[in-house]
Amino acid sequence: MNEIERLLTFTKEAVSPFHTVEAAGKLLEEKGFSPLSWKEEWSLNPGGKYYLVHHGSALFAFTIGKDAKKEQEIRMAAAHGDFPGFRIKPDPDMKAEAYIRLNTEPYGGVNLASWLDRPLSAAGRVAVRGKDAFHPEMRLVDFEKPVLTIPNIAIHLDREMNKGRELNRQTQMLPLAAMGTGVEEKGFFKKYLAKKLDVAEEDILEYEMNIYNADPGELIGFEEEFVSGPRLDDLTGVLAILEGLWDGERTGGINLGIVFDHEEIGSSTKQGAGSTLLLLLLERIVTALGWDRMDLLRMLEDTMLLSVDVAHGVHPNYQEKADPTNHPVLNGGFCIKEASSQSYATDSEAIAVVQALCEEEKIPYQKFVNRSDGTGGGTLGAIASALVPVRTIDIGVPLLAMHSSRELMGKKDMKALTSFIRTFFSAE
Repeated sequence: MNEIERLLTFTKEAVSPFHTVEAAGKLLEEKGFSPLSWKEEWSLNPGGKYYLVHHGSALFAFTIGKDAKKEQEIRMAAAHGDFPGFRIKPDPDMKAEAYIRLNTEPYGGVNLASWLDRPLSAAGRVAVRGKDAFHPEMRLVDFEKPVLTIPNIAIHLDREMNKGRELNRQTQMLPLAAMGTGVEEKGFFKKYLAKKLDVAEEDILEYEMNIYNADPGELIGFEEEFVSGPRLDDLTGVLAILEGLWDGERTGGINLGIVFDHEEIGSSTKQGAGSTLLLLLLERIVTALGWDRMDLLRMLEDTMLLSVDVAHGVHPNYQEKADPTNHPVLNGGFCIKEASSQSYATDSEAIAVVQALCEEEKIPYQKFVNRSDGTGGGTLGAIASALVPVRTIDIGVPLLAMHSSRELMGKKDMKALTSFIRTFFSAE
């Protein structure tokens, strides 16, 4: 199975942040990684491969070189497992005429129009009554098939729609779920959820459920040179990190791959890059190896973090939106992202390292910067490196239609990104 086949499979499985972590954990265990628990004592050994899940939607996987010493640096690569879309509110059932809709709220920067007229499904995490109040049973659920849609209005009823219109998030973006005729609309969603989980309705205490595009990803183009699919932001980064980590051949130091949650809403959560979690994890790793906190602080001087998230490729229909001299194209290689504002946490020293590795291995790369009269967002790199002050560089595959329910990338760029991260985790 090549990079693209794995990506298409992964995007089909990773339909919520919780499912992203679950799918990643399964892949890691297939590659010989042992699971760890935050509550237990850790016994780590040189040559070992381990992973840890934090609060269900963040994951840390690391390898310890067989010749690892405390004088050697840690190499880290981080991506995020969440994506823009919609979250289902509590008591979501709403009846309009004979229809039942679900009450939702946007999550992240959503391209609203791209979600219209799509086959949609729902997935996430459900808290079911457990052995006591402090220990609910946490269950993952995926409806697996299209059960929802957000129908557009006919152009006959809105003749000005092609001149541009603003969609109301509360009234015009609610997904249609069922016909109300003969259906008890009160508690409709909870009944469906209970049936899917095979539990009593009264045992469902709460849920974190998101709507996702149920269309599968696929190759398109006359020569199949493009990948069109949902959730490429940032499942491309997640999968490239996993593959680079388990293929990494470095015998010294520690390699660490990270999947954070909540990047699309600012990262300031217990599972996000804006928490102290990364630094606490690093301290646990080094102390489990018999080193101490001062050893860790010394190791950070040469440590490096790859912030792996997608970039904007130049759009052939909107070329004026690209920087006049730096305009990465699909299939031209992964992007190094720079910004004087440090919204991308990249500096010349980190760029030099990446470029040297790419030139040694003949891996194609490009540069991305925003136009000076516009902005293109930020990533978790600037946030994480403010809490763990190490050399950081933002990289990722270029996309068209970023934050749409379906995005477009170049097939060759996934190979370039994966090859680079593999090299990063292998070079001595």
